[in-house]
Amino acid sequence: MRRPVAAALIGLAILTGASCGDDDSDQSGSGNNKGQMILATTTSTQDSGLLDELVPRFEEQSGCSVKTVAVGSGEALELAEKGNADVLLVHSPEAEEEFMDGDHGVSRKAVMHNDFVVVGPGDDAAKIKGAGSAADAFTRIARAQAPFASRADESGTNTKELAIWEAAGIEPKGSWYVETGQGMGETLTIAGQKRAYTLSDRGTWLATDNLDLELLVEGGDDLLNPYHVIVVKGENINRDCAQEFSGWVTSPEIQKEIGQFGVAEYGEPLFVPDAES
Repeated sequence: MRRPVAAALIGLAILTGASCGDDDSDQSGSGNNKGQMILATTTSTQDSGLLDELVPRFEEQSGCSVKTVAVGSGEALELAEKGNADVLLVHSPEAEEEFMDGDHGVSRKAVMHNDFVVVGPGDDAAKIKGAGSAADAFTRIARAQAPFASRADESGTNTKELAIWEAAGIEPKGSWYVETGQGMGETLTIAGQKRAYTLSDRGTWLATDNLDLELLVEGGDDLLNPYHVIVVKGENINRDCAQEFSGWVTSPEIQKEIGQFGVAEYGEPLFVPDAES
């Protein structure tokens, strides 16, 4: 199972944030000469393995050294507002729009999407399988007071989860509602250990091994999960590398690669490319 290294990298990003746009040294030892770029992204891009495919290739082709900080989308946006990230790859549309409206971003482009799924123990004590919507499934979970693991980390997934509870007219609380404060991979593991339900992006669900959980609810517009790349605005931003990454990840060649990622291993893509050709 792939694990994000968010905590250590957040501190490192903050310590090095002032050098985002000024460091022209060879950071990687492999000939990079455009300086270091901090990519703040979500744990789902890390846990799914997508970054392991994309980042080394971008470094090789661009001459930019990339430091990745994998956290929830909300935390990634906060890092960028404080000048501690050069570019974002996130999946929290409303928060992203607020970020852009606040004049913190230069550009925002669609990259890809997958969807959210509701997973849980095979015995399905809350009887959510076959529910007509995610809100219906959450209503059944709350009524049964069946264990539910929430990321509770202001990530895009957590934002979507809270929106579903709101649509269901429920304020989740009580001993059955477990707030993990962890990324998606860890939260799935905790859900499996506690025989709890949880909301996950499909990519991380497919890429996380050894889970005693089953996919129980999927489909519907309310479970769509779009990702965007945002070039951050700021005085000390490595604008050249950030803009190059934005154009690179939305290019036809890389969009095709994103659309093929996961097919060989899982029989289906983990993400669907969205950039306009």
